[in-house]
Amino acid sequence: MTLQKSSDGKVILDVRHVKRDFKMGTEVVHALRGVSFSIFAGEFVTIMGTSGSGKSTLLYTLGCMDRPTSGEYILDGEPTHKLKRDSLSELRNRKIGFVFQNYSLLARTSALENVELPLLYDSEVSSKDRRERAMASLEKVGLSNRSGHLPNQLSGGQQQRVAIARALVNDPVMILADEATGNLDTRTSYEIMSIFQKLNEQGKTIVFVTHETDIANFSERTIKLKDGLLHSDYKNENIANAEKALAELPMPQDEK
Repeated sequence: MTLQKSSDGKVILDVRHVKRDFKMGTEVVHALRGVSFSIFAGEFVTIMGTSGSGKSTLLYTLGCMDRPTSGEYILDGEPTHKLKRDSLSELRNRKIGFVFQNYSLLARTSALENVELPLLYDSEVSSKDRRERAMASLEKVGLSNRSGHLPNQLSGGQQQRVAIARALVNDPVMILADEATGNLDTRTSYEIMSIFQKLNEQGKTIVFVTHETDIANFSERTIKLKDGLLHSDYKNENIANAEKALAELPMPQDEK
């Protein structure tokens, strides 16, 4: 079942009959077997699937880090399957903000400088503008007072906030998060999901890959893969509120 939105909804990404095969010795592994769906501007969608479902392969395709063997992937109106490597990389930097499970921050670089990184590839952005935009992104995730700290001076949750700020700094059409709460405890995970929900309320399109059902409950729609196929695609009727869920957690022992 493919969900439909109103006709005036803008399609941010369109996956059409995508297949991806990998050759492993003499065998061919069919990681994706013809997946089709669309995601509209302003949606918060989680993608779920067990190991071997094709979830990671789909993630690489959506992130313009891999091309399908056949089928089409159109990102914000641009057919990615027709682009050469350099053009694909440029499109990825302009259109997508990435948030990874392991944060992927440069260890010897301050929070502010980490957030500035995506802007270094744009020669039209001055150093002053770059710094101002990076600081504004840090303010959105509540970390402007930690701008000069190195990653090892920040908690895991704070490092992930820096990663979210970095994903925002280019004002991408979509944030693509890969197990962004996978290294965090429940309380910190809910704090991060609260940030994503607020960004979504402000109109940002979010695609969040996860294997955790409670995390998927914070999104408005869930796509599930199984054996390289789209197994289900449904709206979450009762979207959990991350701030409320956080408030209902037991208080940590050291804060009692």
